Amino acid sequence: MSTQTPDDDAPDQRLHPWSWLFVLLMQLRQFLLPLVALVVFGNRGDRDEMWSNLAALVVIVVLVAISILQYLTYHYRIGRDAISVRSGVVSRNRREIPFARIHNVVVHQNPLHRMFNVAELRLESAGGNRPEAEMRVLRLDQALALEQLVRQRGQQPVAAADPGDEATPALPADDVLLQLDTADVVRIGLLSDRGWVVVLALFGASYQLFPRDTVNDAIEYGGRQAFGYANHLHPATWVWVVAALVLVVGFWVTLRVLSVAMALLRYHGFRLTEHERRLTVASGLLTRMRTSVARRRIQAWTLRESALQRWFKRRHLRIDIAAGVSTNGERRDLRELAPLATPQACDALVQHLLPQLQWPPPQWNPVPQRGWWRLCLPALVIVPLLAAGAVWEVGPWGALLLAWLPWSALRAHRTMARMGYHLDARYVAVRGGWWQRWWRFAELDKLQALRLQRSPLDRWLGTSSVWLDTAGAHGSVGLCLRYLPEDEARAVFERLNAAFVTRRVGR
Repeated sequence: MSTQTPDDDAPDQRLHPWSWLFVLLMQLRQFLLPLVALVVFGNRGDRDEMWSNLAALVVIVVLVAISILQYLTYHYRIGRDAISVRSGVVSRNRREIPFARIHNVVVHQNPLHRMFNVAELRLESAGGNRPEAEMRVLRLDQALALEQLVRQRGQQPVAAADPGDEATPALPADDVLLQLDTADVVRIGLLSDRGWVVVLALFGASYQLFPRDTVNDAIEYGGRQAFGYANHLHPATWVWVVAALVLVVGFWVTLRVLSVAMALLRYHGFRLTEHERRLTVASGLLTRMRTSVARRRIQAWTLRESALQRWFKRRHLRIDIAAGVSTNGERRDLRELAPLATPQACDALVQHLLPQLQWPPPQWNPVPQRGWWRLCLPALVIVPLLAAGAVWEVGPWGALLLAWLPWSALRAHRTMARMGYHLDARYVAVRGGWWQRWWRFAELDKLQALRLQRSPLDRWLGTSSVWLDTAGAHGSVGLCLRYLPEDEARAVFERLNAAFVTRRVGR
């Protein structure tokens, strides 16, 4: 808890008069399934129906009362150095949030928010499982004004303004770093596999809403009907081949359509801006999300491109932020600086935000090619076992699984050939992947821990790996210098450790 307190002369402020309605809708969404179950399954007679409906009505009345009480008891005050929030129905809580502690401001608008011209504001700090404050809801102009105030006072103290002014303050012009039009967003959908998320969600929802046996029986019955009808027609072999191709192409087109729809919902109107060394991203078709972060909070950078994206000369730029996650595991903060852009645009964006670095590096240090087979070692062990089991079950056709081994060896060899790292006095970078390529880098000042690691296979081959940890690390791509010769790995580790110690002493 901070000892800083807001100005005593600053007036207390309330949320929007309709904020209780949005809190109520949020609570009803949480209790929707129990209420439906109470009404549906409790109706086994006239008397049971009356009591179940009465119980549901009592629950709704209680939720309405709680929502109104939360609105009446929620106050906030904006001071010179901090925001004070008082809330609670039974137990009263007061929270002091210094502006310097707020690292991320999220302005959230779903379609209902936009209908009432209001927004939900979340103030988040580095670490923790919940936002420092959630304001449901404020007028949109108030939310934007508060976001602007946090941006200004989070950088340095400024003269206190009148936070209760109802007029919308003039927002300073922001520098637009990246803006995506509709064609760019459609391209994101076409070059991604987001449609699988919808397909898997539909399967998961069907198993949640209906008994497992019912879903399995429906799939089996539909398959039998389709194949039975096809066999009744006695088609030729080429007809089967054409039908299979049509089904595959149709499924692929469906996935592309779903991917484009998801991209439009998420990235429509994507706009990356900068003001006073703070980055802000706004995007969304139905639900608009506006989130911002100070540039100094960025811990690491990751560039990625799939084979399909590489053919169309596009890349994806993400950043790591020192921040916690919400209770349901969802990342709350700004993560994507460029959902999809040309390599030149991504490099220019990195160079603009990190002018002290030279990106891309002038030279990459390669990884020795000996031991490339270690990358396909799991396939060398698992695939023959699977092939043996398939031959046992279906006969000689099961041996086709062994065709995966040449592809696995080729991918392992090409992946090892692309591995490399760059290290200078300011930053460290690694690259990897062949079919799915990636680049990951971080300033030396952002490193949190170092680790020199050797497995039994490394001892046999005379190699080591240097692991680098930064705050907010996420994803499958680690900041690691893999499979270096032991002497080279130890030299790199000592060099990084010296820079790490120097930074710690300097603080």
